[in-house]
Amino acid sequence: MVRIAWLGMAGLAVALIAFTPAKAQNPAGPSPTGQAGGQKGGPADEPTAVAEPEGYRMDAYRAPTPAALKGARVIDTGEAERLWRAKAALFVDVLPRDVKPANLAPGTVWRDKPRDHLPGSAWLPNVGYGALSEPVDGYFRRNLEALTAGRREAPLVFYCLTDCWMSWNAAKRAMAYGYSDVAWYPQGSDGWAKAGLPLERAMPLE
Repeated sequence: MVRIAWLGMAGLAVALIAFTPAKAQNPAGPSPTGQAGGQKGGPADEPTAVAEPEGYRMDAYRAPTPAALKGARVIDTGEAERLWRAKAALFVDVLPRDVKPANLAPGTVWRDKPRDHLPGSAWLPNVGYGALSEPVDGYFRRNLEALTAGRREAPLVFYCLTDCWMSWNAAKRAMAYGYSDVAWYPQGSDGWAKAGLPLERAMPLE
């Protein structure tokens, strides 16, 4: 009798399993790739690669950047440190600078937000926008000319912050100006500081 009752319970369990919806049997459900039970860490969880645009980035400058810049070398923190210690390249910081409002009340004290960057860098703010006004374009050209002593083959490293299109734009624009040895350091001062490397207070070039 006991055996019959046990068999009856077992049969009920089999029946319940057979009619359980597939979603309940596999709580993970279909993965974004269409395969059931997608596991974390698979291809569906990998970040989407950012495409390199044909022209300059025109807006949303603080966003994930491409892995490449056509015509330029892309360097990591280790390579940036090597170049910096060997004094083998000119480092150009292009982080934007706050512009003093024209309508400040008389007597208002204006202070720029402090900027710390890689020691020895030249800070050329606001040259990484997608479109430059004629004065800013002239400022960029003039300072690159002075920094390189007119040598278009001089090695240049452009950077800003991590996930900052300003440095991508500036490096691309420098190549358009005719500079042939351009490197882009996408981790910027954030990656540099994270590696425990020194920073110094920046002063923009006039």
